[in-house]
Amino acid sequence: QLQLVESGGGLVQPGGSLRLSCAASRFTLDYYNIGWFRQAPGKEREGVSCISRRSSSANYVDSVKGRFTISRDNAKNTVYLQMNSLKPEDTAIYFCAADIKSYYCSGHHSSYASWGQGTQVTVSS
Repeated sequence: QLQLVESGGGLVQPGGSLRLSCAASRFTLDYYNIGWFRQAPGKEREGVSCISRRSSSANYVDSVKGRFTISRDNAKNTVYLQMNSLKPEDTAIYFCAADIKSYYCSGHHSSYASWGQGTQVTVSS
């Protein structure tokens, strides 16, 4: 079974940057649609960004457009989420997830079968 491991979370001041990583072993992530999701306390899980398999086609939720960038490094079998100009409302646990069935990636969590354990992002002064 595909296992995903997120890293790169932490505490950052408003306006700062973080880069989250989503890595896998034994499976080639380029064959999968990869989504980044986040969940804040008391809120539903929200799709933040996704990148379609075998391509660089990407989607973003409106609230992060122009600030976040999703990308793949196939040599490292890793998907990144570069987060710039962070705001307090970006505070959440961030999860990456993988889907091999759909042609294009989706922003809905029900499309994804494999999930990482999450990494905490806290934006606060």
